[in-house]
Amino acid sequence: MAELVKDKESIAASNSEGEVEHSRTFVDARTEQELLHGIRKEVEAGRLPPNVAAGMEVLYQNYRNAVFQSGDPRADETVLSNMAVALDRVLLDVEAPYDFAPYHKALREPFDYYMFGQNYIRPLIDFTNSYVGNVPIFYEIEEKLKQGHNVVLISNHQSEADPAVIALSLERTNPHIAENMTYVAGDRVLTDPLCKPFSMGRNLICVYSKKHMDDVPDLAEMKRKANTRSLKEMALLLRGGSQMIWIAPSGGRDRPDTHTGEWNPAPFDSSAVDNIRRLAEHSGPPVHVYPLALLCHDIMPPPPRVEKEIGEKRVVSFHGTGLSVAPEISIREVGATYKNSEEAKEAYSLALYDSVIEQYNVLKSAIHGKKGLGASTSSVSLSQPWN
Repeated sequence: MAELVKDKESIAASNSEGEVEHSRTFVDARTEQELLHGIRKEVEAGRLPPNVAAGMEVLYQNYRNAVFQSGDPRADETVLSNMAVALDRVLLDVEAPYDFAPYHKALREPFDYYMFGQNYIRPLIDFTNSYVGNVPIFYEIEEKLKQGHNVVLISNHQSEADPAVIALSLERTNPHIAENMTYVAGDRVLTDPLCKPFSMGRNLICVYSKKHMDDVPDLAEMKRKANTRSLKEMALLLRGGSQMIWIAPSGGRDRPDTHTGEWNPAPFDSSAVDNIRRLAEHSGPPVHVYPLALLCHDIMPPPPRVEKEIGEKRVVSFHGTGLSVAPEISIREVGATYKNSEEAKEAYSLALYDSVIEQYNVLKSAIHGKKGLGASTSSVSLSQPWN
């Protein structure tokens, strides 16, 4: 509970250090009834749009049910405290919207949005049924960062909770990675009122997803120019060295197969992977590329299909999660076997994707197949570093 109390203290401190004055309806709530009544009160006062309020109520009920699934005897306190802070941050952003720059640095003060996100997602993870693959490689990555090298993690993307799942999985063994990673983030997590406060606590390179590039044709050119600016920001970061960047080249979250219901990493866009090659060639400090696999769709699954509208319904569950990294895959070594540059580009993207699939299947066997640590293979060694 100490972390939960600190979040409320952080709100009090931020209000006294120049943050926009706003209603304390949610922070002052002492019961579930007061919290839910506060949502309706803010709508009546004209401070909260009805559609955002409806999303808040759904999120509250789903979060409550998920945390109670954990069996934690203090689940009611956790839900009330975490949701009070979450709703307060959503309301603040509705009243004074935050605009993300192409490169956004995590906001840690006066309110610590990073720890807010950690504390909110932590109760949703069943750590007894969660695993990390190849922890020694994360130590290897930390050493490269200390040497001034850059690291890029090519990953699948499962949920809005991905950054928190990564950070919570590594906070005991690799806190530097957990807190300092930069995520390439799509515009939806930067514009959805219920998602923005969580995004504010992460280092982000902000881009528009190809999947939504032409949702509004008149905005397509603006989005392309914005993506060009974001690529330039990434190039500047890499030139400075000691950067760790996470990117999902599928361009969006994984979805279940429409026929089987099975979840698997979505195929990578080789052009997105090739952008990393081009940036690496001009970065100065070396760039090392590692394939990363995530399995965490159960705790916060996306809608079954890609939606154009902002404001999706949040489904939340208590479940085990998985994270795994594999050895570096060299752009030059893969490309050297091909004379045709286009073939080399496709082969490199496929090599990364195949590694992610291999790791993902091990995590799936451990978590969904109930094999636990016994699902380890010669190339993916699972552990629970929090034990």
